[in-house]
Amino acid sequence: MITYQYLGSEFKITTKVGRIFFIAHVYLLELKLMIMKKEKIPKATVLGSYGYGWQQMWKHFLYLFLITVVVAFARTPISLIQEYDSVSTAGMVALQILAAAFMLLFIPVISYGSNLLYLRGMRNEKIEVQDIFNGFKKNYLNIILANLLTFAIVGLGFVFLIVPGIILACRLSFVSLLVMDKNMEPVAAVEKSWEMTKGYGWTVFGVGLMAIPVFIGGILFFVVGIIFAIIWISAAFASLYYAVDLEDKKKLNGDALEPVAVVE
Repeated sequence: MITYQYLGSEFKITTKVGRIFFIAHVYLLELKLMIMKKEKIPKATVLGSYGYGWQQMWKHFLYLFLITVVVAFARTPISLIQEYDSVSTAGMVALQILAAAFMLLFIPVISYGSNLLYLRGMRNEKIEVQDIFNGFKKNYLNIILANLLTFAIVGLGFVFLIVPGIILACRLSFVSLLVMDKNMEPVAAVEKSWEMTKGYGWTVFGVGLMAIPVFIGGILFFVVGIIFAIIWISAAFASLYYAVDLEDKKKLNGDALEPVAVVE
């Protein structure tokens, strides 16, 4: 007798014919679900990420546009204070301290929340714009600590040599989504991001590099084009995570169909 695991349940098969029919049934069921959903699966490539991101961007444009506006509005106070960095009055120093606290304790929550909503758009899931603030009600400490840990690791890489910093930034690019999507703790999210991006480091770097001409193209199409560029770039990164996550799940599902116990 062989025991299989599928979707959290165990199935005990006693004959070879039964095993064949069970495995065939599982794959046919998954194929049927994919056909019924009629979802296009993103590819974990630079062009695949931007292509799928472009498609989903227009599909959920108003939601993604509003999310981008909320993030930009949240960062506005920091931008205004930075314009007066040269001023050294007591009041300005106090404002700069408040701005640092704001950047440390507020902005990461908005940023992580927006990343999750972009991911929902890539997955064709329901987008609730108010969920961008959910990090303040739950998962707050994990968000702040994950942001600090990632910043410290990548920052050290840039301090010693530029190249290690770029490598670390690419390999840890999924941390925010893992914290929000998988509810992971900071250390676990860093480790999982490192594992998921193994073999995809150049792809992550390519998606980031491709953002430069996309952003320049947005500038050329007047100021309004910058907004479209930002949305497209964010969608491309979320699409890449989605594609790599699907590959990761496929591996896990493949392992789940392997025998877990054999009883003679």
